[in-house]
Amino acid sequence: MTDRCTALSAAAGEDQAGTAPGEGVWLLVEQPGPWGRKALRESDLPADVAALLGGLGAHVAPGAPDVRVQLVRRPGRAAPVRDDVGARRTVLAARPSGPGGALAVARLEVDDLRALLDHDPADLAAGHLAGATPYEGPLWLVCTNGRRDVCCAELGRPVAAALAERWPAATWETAHLGGHRFSATLLALPTGVTLGRLDPVTALAACAELEAGRLPLDVTRGRAGLPATAQVAELALRRHLGVTGIGDVTVVGTDEGGVELEVGAGGARWYAAVTSRPGVPSPASCGDTKPKAAPVHEVELRPLGA
Repeated sequence: MTDRCTALSAAAGEDQAGTAPGEGVWLLVEQPGPWGRKALRESDLPADVAALLGGLGAHVAPGAPDVRVQLVRRPGRAAPVRDDVGARRTVLAARPSGPGGALAVARLEVDDLRALLDHDPADLAAGHLAGATPYEGPLWLVCTNGRRDVCCAELGRPVAAALAERWPAATWETAHLGGHRFSATLLALPTGVTLGRLDPVTALAACAELEAGRLPLDVTRGRAGLPATAQVAELALRRHLGVTGIGDVTVVGTDEGGVELEVGAGGARWYAAVTSRPGVPSPASCGDTKPKAAPVHEVELRPLGA
C-alpha cells in the first residue's frame, strides 16, 4: 500500500545508511506468543522478569555500551497458553569482543525465565550470562512486531519464514528493532550488521553473503553499536574502495567532524568528514501524524598519510 511508511520512505529516496541501532550489548529473551506495542510490558512475561529486563539500562557501567533487550520467538510458532509461561526458554547475550565491531554470543537454557532474577543486573547489562555457553554460528533476528508497526509484520514475517527454511536454528522473529520504514529489517549476529528493505529473495542472498564473510552493501543500514556517523562513514568508504569483507574496514575513532577508519589489519588509514542536514520530512511509522526529517549525511573521504 502506498500509504505505508515503507512505501513513503522508498518513494522519497531516503537513505537507510546510518540507521542501525546504537546499542552495543544485546540480551535476547525467548518469549513466544503475542507481543504488544511495548513488548516487554505487553506480553506474557512474568511481571518481575519484565521489570528486571526493563530496568537494565540503569545498571550500565559508566562508559560502557548501552544494552538492548529484545524478545524473540521462533517463526510460525503458535502462541503458548498462559499456563505455559514457565516452559523452557532460550536466552542469548551478545557483547563486544574486541576491535572491528564483532560480538561474542553466549546461550543459556532456562526452565523458567524467573531464573534471570538470580543474575546480577549489572552482569546482564554488560552481556554476561552466568552459566551460559558460547554460541557458534549466525543469528538472524527479523523484526515482526505488527503491534508496533504493521509494516514489520506484513514484510518481516515472510522474510523470517524464508530464512527459517534455510537456517532453522539461526532464525528468530524479534520485537522492535527500530526503523519501521526500512522494513523488513534484520539484525545479524555476531557481526552486528543491520539490514533493511528486505524481501524473502534479497534476505536469503544477503544472509548468505554475511555467512560467507561479506557485507551486502545494497541492503546494509550499518553496524549496531556504532554512532550513526561511523556507520555512514564505513559504508561510504567500502563503496568507494569496493571492499565487502566483514573485517576489511574498521572504525578506529571518531571526533566532532568525522571518523577515522582503517582498511585491513594495519593497512591504510582514511578520514571521513561527515556533515548532516535535515532531509525531507516523512512518517517514521505507519499512522505517524507528525512526520520527522531524518538526517541526510554527506561524506568526504581522504586518505591519511598520503
